[in-house]
Amino acid sequence: MRKKPHHKKKISPTKKWSAKLHLWFGLSVGVIVFIVSLTGTLYVFKDEIQNILRKDVIYVKHEASAQKPIPLTILQEKVSLELNEKYPINSVEVSLDKGKSYRFLYYEKSKKGWNYFQQVLINKQAYVNQYTGEILAVYDEKYDVFNILKYIHWGLLLNSEWGPYVVGIPTVLFIIMLITGIILWWPKNKNARKGRFWFNWENVKNWKRKNYDLHNVLGFYTSFIALIMSVTGIYFAYPYVKNTFNLALSGYWEQPKEKQIKSPDSLMAKRSDLFDITALQTEKLYAGASSYRISLNGKNKKGKELKNLPITIYGQEGRFSERSILTFDRYSGKLLTNKPHQQLSNAEKYANANYDIHTGSYFGLFGKIIWFIAGLICTSLPVTGFLIWWGKRKKQGKKI
Repeated sequence: MRKKPHHKKKISPTKKWSAKLHLWFGLSVGVIVFIVSLTGTLYVFKDEIQNILRKDVIYVKHEASAQKPIPLTILQEKVSLELNEKYPINSVEVSLDKGKSYRFLYYEKSKKGWNYFQQVLINKQAYVNQYTGEILAVYDEKYDVFNILKYIHWGLLLNSEWGPYVVGIPTVLFIIMLITGIILWWPKNKNARKGRFWFNWENVKNWKRKNYDLHNVLGFYTSFIALIMSVTGIYFAYPYVKNTFNLALSGYWEQPKEKQIKSPDSLMAKRSDLFDITALQTEKLYAGASSYRISLNGKNKKGKELKNLPITIYGQEGRFSERSILTFDRYSGKLLTNKPHQQLSNAEKYANANYDIHTGSYFGLFGKIIWFIAGLICTSLPVTGFLIWWGKRKKQGKKI
């Protein structure tokens, strides 16, 4: 009897090109995807770990209900004199939990320098007991392991002006890899689908098969969260991504610039108790908030001089999504505008929430755990993918 000729299964053009793109992009940016995934994963529980390590300086004794904090201006002068830093204090973060210390922040950045260490001139935090004025601890955040992890993740420790693009381009390619991976995973029929949702290693002893399943099955389950992490990541790197979100959520390409409010009080001399009266008004208006931050040096993050005094209020601890802004006259302390989180446009709300979504903190501790696991799997994908390619390459080499 004649043997029936063996026909190779036809591969659709979509899967064929998906396989090629998946391989080419994986080999070209796999190392960067591995580094970015690993550093991002290790950063997820930064707040929880630091809260444990810094517990003794975060919390202060507040026994007497009549005990009042020392005025902010006096505390600012005390910290400046004791630490005697070259640069002025940038801001102070005040918790509405009276049992928590104040955090005075030094931050100064240079546009020069090709790497993170040259660009960040100072980044320190001083924890201060607001009732006694004692400086509890000073942390040099510039060399803190979590900050270094963050800036490796953000731009491979390169200049912040162009470093994010070095990471952003591989992230875009990683998004394509995730989509092509789903296409390659997707089975043709129900029978083939059964073996792709979980590991079937009962009679499998070959490590290559197990490695393939790890890449295939774990990659599928992680791909949807990885897509969220990747898109929220390039949101920071590329303005057009942010503008696309603005257009979809609120109907405008770029967020309208805030109008600078001119106050007649700007002609008067600056009040010596300016920060204290603005802090008092903030606590009255947002008594249920978690904390608020006051700019003490009169400059924004980019180093530009502020015409007014903004105070950022954080609704929940460990989250940036619920943010409200109060604007005061920087001389008299008169309240000029109150912009609560509820009154923000959808695009503005999303802009505030993007960081929390990217790190998983938007979904609470459960979200962070899921993001951490997904991050570990994303870290493994370039490794298991490379081993699949290497195994096939060696097999083809033997045939020759």
